[in-house]
Amino acid sequence: QVQLVESGGGLVQAGASLRLSCAASGRTFPNYAMGWFRQAPGKEREFVAAIRWSGFSTYYADSVKGRFTISKDNAKNTVYLQMNSLEPEDTAIYYCVAGQFRGIIATLYTPEGYEYWGQGTQVTVSA
Repeated sequence: QVQLVESGGGLVQAGASLRLSCAASGRTFPNYAMGWFRQAPGKEREFVAAIRWSGFSTYYADSVKGRFTISKDNAKNTVYLQMNSLEPEDTAIYYCVAGQFRGIIATLYTPEGYEYWGQGTQVTVSA
């Protein structure tokens, strides 16, 4: 079992930055992937970014490329999401996710690719 605890959300103005953190505890494996999804009011949950626990491969949604950066600290079992140039459209609950990577990259972009989900942290960007 893996537990995920997010932190770092908040209310900011457009153009500002925020950094989300996700601390993982419990049993994890080198072949895991971790990432972030988000869900805005009245919208489907959508992929934001992912990173493989071994190595440094990263994956991003087109809507955040160039603005968001996902990174990890293996020693701390923590994943970060640095969000720059925030836009009102980025307003959502952000969920940290973790799961075993089975070699199919396309699964990293789908909710079904992850067994474990955090409780979520609210990010609100005002115009």
